[in-house]
Amino acid sequence: MAKKETKKVAKEEVVKETSNVNTPLRLFDSYKAEIIGKMMEKFSYSNIMQVPKLEKIVVNMGIGEAAQDSKVLDFAVKDLETITGQKAQIRVAKKAISNFKLREGMKIGAKVTLRGRKMYEFLDRLIAIALPRVRDFRGIPDKSFDGRGNYTLGIKEQIMFPEIDVDKINKVLGMDVTFVTTAKTDNEAYELLLAFGLPFIKKQA
Repeated sequence: MAKKETKKVAKEEVVKETSNVNTPLRLFDSYKAEIIGKMMEKFSYSNIMQVPKLEKIVVNMGIGEAAQDSKVLDFAVKDLETITGQKAQIRVAKKAISNFKLREGMKIGAKVTLRGRKMYEFLDRLIAIALPRVRDFRGIPDKSFDGRGNYTLGIKEQIMFPEIDVDKINKVLGMDVTFVTTAKTDNEAYELLLAFGLPFIKKQA
């Protein structure tokens, strides 16, 4: 396949991910117009198909207290769905742990997997609105990559998201936000997420 045809096919595949988009998405447009080119130049990719992309964002709330109080899980699900705009999936314990009074199959958390339009919208809100609302915010650590091109950000309080009414929350809850990319290395994933605008504190040597 010729180089121009390969580039065209790659961009068509990217567009398919947000085929239901009727209005512009700032970060998606930035990826097409700028980030792809920057990544190709930095890593000397010979083919546009090699350029990593953001595949999905998984937002997970692990609620250990749910084992004793099911209402806490209800609060978590409500807040998670408010923040992401998508129905949450309930997570259950895979095995019993007697010390924690945990039984196999017990509901212990909730998660949402975002793709396409909702993924880009969430990322934009996280970068432009939610993170800057954190008191004394100086950036996010760059050490939470998993060795396979994915990054997990720990968030201590759901109230950083403007969708959450502080006066109506029942309990302050934390969550993990995992950015799953197609990058083959953590360095490539770091540069991709940095290009999207994730405010990393410092790239470690």
